Amino acid sequence: MTPKKILVVDDSALMRRVLCDIIDSDERFHVVARATNGLEAFDLLSRNQYDAVVLDVNMPKMNGLQLLEELRKFKIPARVMMASTDTREGAKLTLDALALGALDFIHKPDTAGDCRVDAFRDKFIRILEAVVNSKLPEFESEEKIRENQIITSKVADIAKRFSAKTPGTKIVAIASSTGGPKALQEVIPRLPAELDAPVLLVQHMPKGFTASLAERLDDLSPIHVKEAAEGDELQKGTVYVAMGGKHMNVKRSGAKTVIHYSDEPTREGVKPSANYMYESLADTAYDKIVCVVMTGMGADGTEGIKNLESKKKAHVISQDQESCTVYGMPKAVAQAGLSDQVVPLEQIAQEIILHVGVRA
Repeated sequence: MTPKKILVVDDSALMRRVLCDIIDSDERFHVVARATNGLEAFDLLSRNQYDAVVLDVNMPKMNGLQLLEELRKFKIPARVMMASTDTREGAKLTLDALALGALDFIHKPDTAGDCRVDAFRDKFIRILEAVVNSKLPEFESEEKIRENQIITSKVADIAKRFSAKTPGTKIVAIASSTGGPKALQEVIPRLPAELDAPVLLVQHMPKGFTASLAERLDDLSPIHVKEAAEGDELQKGTVYVAMGGKHMNVKRSGAKTVIHYSDEPTREGVKPSANYMYESLADTAYDKIVCVVMTGMGADGTEGIKNLESKKKAHVISQDQESCTVYGMPKAVAQAGLSDQVVPLEQIAQEIILHVGVRA
């Protein structure tokens, strides 16, 4: 098997060496080029093709975000994995990078020595594998984006007029992983503030990054978005983003349904896990549950939906292969025979609206 060709971009000679050693330690990958800043990387990417790019954020001459903007401007597709710092500012920059087309990220430890530990190496290789196997990013035209937004707005108007046809207590639960932060920007901002259901969201991210994700989505969306806190009472027209590093469940508290976190071990290799979220819905009073499984590696969500449906019916929407960055989680759900609908990314929001309705 021919190793996948990797480009490493980092201004620190020591960090470049450490990352290259990690990549070359796995026979499936090989570092074929190195760059010390975005300008050098742009020159290489304009002349060569790589299976993946490992990209630092803060660099001289041209930083990682500026490189992504140039690649977008000149329509040069690349599978990019960001290497970011574990700070609030690092989280914001990482989300900017994901919005510009980066596929996933890993946050680097403070020292190069900490990068050599097995836990970091294993996580790095797992994310790199997902990025290498991802679909190349596509550059959607502004006309297409506006067209989809107009369609979704019309769907919301129709749903409002026919809201009586979607009776009952309703909830939406969304799961996403690799490619999720960018894909979610095609879904959450299209949900109206009057959505007749609360929305739970598990996006595989470490602690600190989910708060920034919630803030970004809230800024972009008419519907309210927040990082879920312990004890939050679920309200219609609000999206609750699971906190990184803990498993989010919901439970009854008298007549209310509230957020609860647990600190159990990782499940499907992730924390938060969508499986816990879906399973917890079985013991709630919601009689109409819409489960949405979007782009991401692995099979998180499948077991949870299966266990949920052993107790009560749910309507399951999975993202189609063509629009997924990584067709893993939706594929697992579909292959298990759990999907009621398989739809492209741009149709997910309108399907949610049609199934739960809009408050008049």
